[in-house]
Amino acid sequence: MKLKGTEFQIKVWKYLLTIPKGTVKTYKQVAIAINSPYSARAVGNAVGKNPYAPRIPCHRVIKSNGSLGGYSGLGGIKTKKKLLKKEGFLL
Repeated sequence: MKLKGTEFQIKVWKYLLTIPKGTVKTYKQVAIAINSPYSARAVGNAVGKNPYAPRIPCHRVIKSNGSLGGYSGLGGIKTKKKLLKKEGFLL
């Protein structure tokens, strides 16, 4: 799949593909994993602009406080909950 976005967005989206089904990472954990430890907000922006949802699983990224955050795919947060539940993640 040829990804279209900024270099940073593509870096974030490629990392999202490594998050296993049924697990979640925080925006901060993603930032650290891509070697940009102070860029949790930028990660959130990149996740929010993911045009490839749910193929690129941005629904697997949540806030550090455990809340789900948002979901820019069709159906919004309701779809995010449904996808996580389907993957076996307990909400």
